[in-house]
Amino acid sequence: MIGLEAVDETSGAIYYAASPDNATQRYLYRATLDGEKGERLTPENLPGWNTYNISPDGKFALHTYSAFSRRPTVSLISLPDHKQVRNLVTNSKLCVSLGALKWPKAEFLRLGIDNDLLLDAWCLKPPGFDPNAVKKHPLLIFVYGEPHGQTVRDAWNSKRGLWHVMLAQQGYLVASVDNRGTMSPRGREWRKVVHRQIGILHPTEQAAATREMLKRWPQADPERIGIWGWSGGGSSSLNAIFQFPDLYRTAIAVAPVPNQKMYDTIYQERYMGLPNDNVDGYTRGSPITHAKNLKGNLLIVHGTGDDNCHYQGVELLMNELIAHNKPFSLMAYPNRSHSISEGANTTRHLYQLMTDYLLKNLPAN
Repeated sequence: MIGLEAVDETSGAIYYAASPDNATQRYLYRATLDGEKGERLTPENLPGWNTYNISPDGKFALHTYSAFSRRPTVSLISLPDHKQVRNLVTNSKLCVSLGALKWPKAEFLRLGIDNDLLLDAWCLKPPGFDPNAVKKHPLLIFVYGEPHGQTVRDAWNSKRGLWHVMLAQQGYLVASVDNRGTMSPRGREWRKVVHRQIGILHPTEQAAATREMLKRWPQADPERIGIWGWSGGGSSSLNAIFQFPDLYRTAIAVAPVPNQKMYDTIYQERYMGLPNDNVDGYTRGSPITHAKNLKGNLLIVHGTGDDNCHYQGVELLMNELIAHNKPFSLMAYPNRSHSISEGANTTRHLYQLMTDYLLKNLPAN
């Protein structure tokens, strides 16, 4: 079970989200309070990501449906029969616009790494991708990696997903992998294994998955591998290029946490324990510890008004990189928060900045 959606006390039933067969998808289930086995309510013809806002009496719900390459739609449905009462949002104009694009091929797969461990992944391949061609493509990894997020979902990913589509159109192989410890619904051991190992376990598994991609796709250029992420993904990007400097050529770290001791206790101590009880874990898991190993291209992006991942952590990382004479690029967005969304034209400026950085340092041609 992914999460409890609603309790219908009148009929003695609970509604819950689950994905017993495919951790990248999400469906609605219903079970009785007397322990009867749950039944799936989401129709079979809606594969992908389904979320519900259920009425207090359990008779109706707002149903939002999307898939990786399918724009979101919203409808009012009745329960428990899941019959559509009314279409509320169809996004038909967006559908027409997207239909005019050269859409890259999207693929979901599982990557085997050490000890027969299988990690879920997705990949976008450039339009007209020829598996028999000699041409090499740069490989860009989108990462989160920490326990709070899941990037490999069969769900619409809005502007970030469309940016990945644009990069694939330019000739990039774009991929993402969920390592152990992420929110992927794959059981207790999957989630618990990351305890006291943030910044230690997932860079290793991400690197192993990247090497597996190179084996599967000989068209991926091992000299042009990049990685990028935001927040925990920014930290993961730093750890990737610092801990595996011979694998990753370029990294973009947006709003990262370079030192785990400088993040909020309710998150960091939940997964890492107290700093005094896990000195080695906090040290080895913090990107700043490994900054001296940087070899490739690094762009750090941060809002100076970030009240989640504080800007002071990036300033300490800058000093560490300077101390070891490591060149890097920095874009500080004045007084922007963790979302770096405030102010006129900020979002466009940010994505144009990242695009230009990739085209220069991880060229597609």
